[in-house]
Amino acid sequence: MLKDRVAIVTGAASGMGFATAASLAKNGTKVVMADMNEKLLAEAAARIGGDPCVVNLSKREDCKRVTDYAREKYGKTDILVNIAGIQHVCPIKDFPEDRWDYIINLMLTAPFLLTKYAWPEMEAQKWGRIIHLNSIHGLVASEFKSAYVAAKHGLTGLTKVSALEGGPVGITVNSVCPAYVRTPLVDGQIADQARTHGITKDEVVSKIMLQKAAIKTLLEPEDIAEVIKFLCSDAASHITGSALTIDGGWTAG
Repeated sequence: MLKDRVAIVTGAASGMGFATAASLAKNGTKVVMADMNEKLLAEAAARIGGDPCVVNLSKREDCKRVTDYAREKYGKTDILVNIAGIQHVCPIKDFPEDRWDYIINLMLTAPFLLTKYAWPEMEAQKWGRIIHLNSIHGLVASEFKSAYVAAKHGLTGLTKVSALEGGPVGITVNSVCPAYVRTPLVDGQIADQARTHGITKDEVVSKIMLQKAAIKTLLEPEDIAEVIKFLCSDAASHITGSALTIDGGWTAG
């Protein structure tokens, strides 16, 4: 099913990106692992037998370079998983404009470009899987996260348009929308939120991150990786255009 498929996974040096790359590799997929942290990426790729590709995906030329790398090495891309992301917690009135540009480029423009560049091969073979690591913030908003929420809402729209265009040619496109996952990015968010709100880190987790959830625990990277692996499988061949929530009941109320 996934054996001998070729996948590009971005943000693959750690967190959900690494967990996803590891899950796919374990099932026989050849994984091109894209990240800007050269040392961490080399270590991660060596652990699972992946192909490291050091790129800064906020730059258009690097988005092209990673898809070219997969094409030159394996002749195609079957699966694209866009996970690379960053967070900046700050009121709109104080939000640095260059930081806005960077976040939008990395978390919305890069998934569009990677989708565009991988699309022709998927269309030619009538099979492709594109999964965007979205967020519950692709569906709802929280204060002090203007760039992140804007990028994730945009990613929800990109998912829907791509799914409509991809369906007739065998390409499925989905978003995975988790609540808070225990990753280095979320660890940074906890510290940022504690400073912004003037509360402790434990209070950030209980009073902000899990306050709206029915299940009062953080998700683990491997939980998300398993859902992504399912969406890459033939069993998910009729799931497309979805924003699949994994939010502990956050949006149920």
